[in-house]
Amino acid sequence: MSAVRVFVPCDSAALAVGADEVAAALAAVCARRGVAVDIVRNGSRGLFWLEPLVEVATPAGRVAYGPVRADDIASLLDAGMLDGGRHALCHGLTEKMPYLARQERLTFARMGVTDPLSLADYEAHEGWAGLRRALTLDGAELVQEVLDSGLRGRGGAAFPAGIKWRTVSQTPATQKYVVCNADEGDSGTYSDRMTMEGDPYVLIEGLAIAAVAVGATRGFVYVRAEYPHAIATLNEAIERATAAGFLGDRVCGSAHAFHLEVRKAAGSYVCGEETAMLESLEGRRGIVRAKPPLPAVAGLFGQPTLIHNVISLASVPLIVARGAAFYRDFGMGRSRGTLPFQLAGNIRHGGLVEKAFGLTLRELLHDFGGGTRSGRPIKAVQVGGPLGAYVPESQWDVPLDYEAYAAMGAAVGHGGIVVHDDTADMAKLARYAMEFCAIESCGKCTPCRIGSTRGVEVIDRITGLSGGQPQQQAQVHLLRDLCDTLLHGSLCAMGGMTPYPVLSALDHYPADFGLVTDPHAA
Repeated sequence: MSAVRVFVPCDSAALAVGADEVAAALAAVCARRGVAVDIVRNGSRGLFWLEPLVEVATPAGRVAYGPVRADDIASLLDAGMLDGGRHALCHGLTEKMPYLARQERLTFARMGVTDPLSLADYEAHEGWAGLRRALTLDGAELVQEVLDSGLRGRGGAAFPAGIKWRTVSQTPATQKYVVCNADEGDSGTYSDRMTMEGDPYVLIEGLAIAAVAVGATRGFVYVRAEYPHAIATLNEAIERATAAGFLGDRVCGSAHAFHLEVRKAAGSYVCGEETAMLESLEGRRGIVRAKPPLPAVAGLFGQPTLIHNVISLASVPLIVARGAAFYRDFGMGRSRGTLPFQLAGNIRHGGLVEKAFGLTLRELLHDFGGGTRSGRPIKAVQVGGPLGAYVPESQWDVPLDYEAYAAMGAAVGHGGIVVHDDTADMAKLARYAMEFCAIESCGKCTPCRIGSTRGVEVIDRITGLSGGQPQQQAQVHLLRDLCDTLLHGSLCAMGGMTPYPVLSALDHYPADFGLVTDPHAA
C-alpha cells in the first residue's frame, strides 16, 4: 500500500501554534501503528484561525482538518483521517471551503498547494512558464506586456510598474540591478512573508523576468531581519534554482546572466522606503535620499535599479505566462488585477484573502472576516499599515480601489487591514501614529523629525482639555496645520502619511478626543 500524502504547513504562523509538534506527532503515531504516510511541509493557505491546517490527499481531493493539535492526532487517525474521514475538526474538501472558494487566487495560486522548495512541484503548477516565454521576447516587448497588464506597485505607492521597467530599460549603463524590497514592516501585513516562505520560486521567477526585461545581471532581496524562516527558505530556493539553471550565468540556457542574493534588513521601519533601503544595502545608515535622481536612473551604487516589493514581482510570472489581457481583466478602473488583502487585529477569521480590486471593506470584514473576535461591533478599520487612515462604517461600501480610497483621504497600501472594536480609543491610536513616526523617523527632514514630536504634544494638550474650550479648538487647529506641513513638506511617505491616521481619527471620532460634537452641548 502506497503512503498517504499528508500536508502540514511550515509557515511561520502555523509554526507559532505548533505545526512542528503536529508533524512530529503524526509521524510518531503512524509509525507505531504501521501506517505509511508521506508528510509534506507546505505553505499556509492563509486561514490562520484554523492553523495548523492539516490536509490529506484523497481520490476526491485534499481534505482539510484544523486547527489540529499534537494530541488530536490519535483521534483523527481513529476517525479515518487518512481516508478523509469525518471528524469534529474536518472541513471537507479544502478547495470548497467558502473562505477559499470565494477568492481569485492568481499570485497565491500555489500557496499551500505545493512543497515550497520542490522545483518539480513548482514546475507542475505553471512554474517557469513566464520566464521561458520572457526569453523569447525582447526587452521592449516584455516591458510593454507589463505596461499593458495595468500592474501597479503593490508595496503601497501604486506606481505603474511598467513605467519603472521602461525607465530602467532605456537608461544606458554597463551594470543594472533589480532589487526586491521585502522589508515588510506594516502592521497587519504578512503576504510578503507568506510568499517567501510558501512559494519562493514565484518571487525568484519574477525577479529573473524583470532582469531579462531591463538588462540587469544582479539582484538582491532585502528581507526584514524578523523573518528568519523566509530568509532561510529563500537562500535554499536560490541555491536550488541556480543549480537547476534558472539563475546564474546562463538563465535557462540563454545568453542572459542573472545572479541573486538575499540581504538581511537593518531593523528600521524607514528602510522600507526605497532610497533608505538602497543606503542600507550599500552598507550605510538607512536615511532617505532626495529625489531626483530616481533610483530607476541612479539607484544602487549609482546604477539604474528596478525596485519592487514582493507581491509586485510575484505577480509578473503569471502576467507574462498568460498575457497582459488575462491579468487586466481582473479589477476595476485603473486598479487592475488582484491584491492579497490581509485581515488582522480584532477579527474572528484573520487571514489572507486574494481578490480582484473592487470588493468592499464590508465584504472583507463580514463575508470573510466574520466580524470581530470579541463579538463587539467594529468601530474603526485601519487600511494600509500603521500610517493608513482609519475607515469608519460610513465608508465601508466604497470599492477597494486606489483612486476611490485616495479620494476619501485614505490609501489601500500593501493591503493590510487591522480591525478595532467599539472599545478602541481613537485619540490614543492617533497619538500612537505620531509617536511611531517620531521613533522611526530617519531624521533627515524637519517636518517628519520635529513635526511628529510636536504632534504627540499637541494631541496630549487636546485630550487634556474638554468641552470645546477655545484653548482646545486652538490646539485642534494647530494639529491640522501641523498635519498639513507633514503631508506636504516631508521628504518621504514616512512623514507624509502620518497625518492619515491622525486626521481620520480626528474627523470621524471627535468624541474620543473630548471634542463637543453637538453645538448646543457646550
